[in-house]
This record gives sequence, C-alpha cells and structure tokens, in this order.
Amino acid sequence: MQIFIGSDYRGFAKKQVIIDYLRELGITVTDLGAHEYKEGDDFNDPAIAVAKAILKNPDSYGILLCGSAHGVTMQANRFTGIRAAHCDSPESAVLARTHENSNVLCLSAQFKTDEEVKNITRTFLDTEFENLERRIRRINRLDNKRELL
Repeated sequence: MQIFIGSDYRGFAKKQVIIDYLRELGITVTDLGAHEYKEGDDFNDPAIAVAKAILKNPDSYGILLCGSAHGVTMQANRFTGIRAAHCDSPESAVLARTHENSNVLCLSAQFKTDEEVKNITRTFLDTEFENLERRIRRINRLDNKRELL
C-alpha cells in the first residue's frame, strides 16, 4: 500500500504522528509537504500535490490535514477522479470507503487528538469498497460535468 500525505502548517505536527504510525505498520508513506513549519502557509499546495500523486498512482491513497479539514477537502475534490472525504470518526471513514470508494482521507488537525486521527486513518485504510452497481453508478456521476450544466 502506498500513501501520499500532505498538510499545511496547522496540520504539520499531526501529519508526523500519522507518518510515524503508518511506518510502524509497515506502510510506505510519501510526504508531499509541507516539509517545514511555516505559519500561514496555504493548504492548497499539499492538497494539489497529493491529488496529482493519486491520479498518477491509482492504487494509492492520500491523507490530507489542515486545521478544519475543509480547505484540503475542497481543494483535492477539484480534480476529476479524486474522491476526498473529510472524516471525523471511524464510522464516517467506513462510509467514505464503502459507499464512495474515497481515495483521499481528510482530517482535522485542530479538532482531533493523535489517537483519534490514528484510529480514523486505520479504519479508512482497512475498509474495502462495496462494489455494488448503485455505488459505482453514483461515483461515476461525480465526474460527469455535463450533467451539472
């Protein structure tokens, strides 16, 4: 399993917690930034980097962190083929994976403890997609821009 991870300054410390945790589990993690704490940096850059990495490596997953998780979720979802989900509990992580086949987990660094983000991350990565026709149909509609016009 390959994981690409990124955060802004507000998620910087918690990103390292997740990297260490995943490496303890034997999972390959690539840190796509921020690589140093720089107060006020933008969430956009790591979210874009992770989204592009996922698109180039379709069997991989992404993890993004910022203060609330809202910004990184919105940025990542601008890319066709990315299904970023802000998960605030193990239960929401299960639904993101089983129902939407989410490929990017977005976490709040401000509102979750280290143990909570580890638990949500582990649940997300351990949960398989329910490969049902209705789920596939709904996922395919996410990228149908003509339908939105």
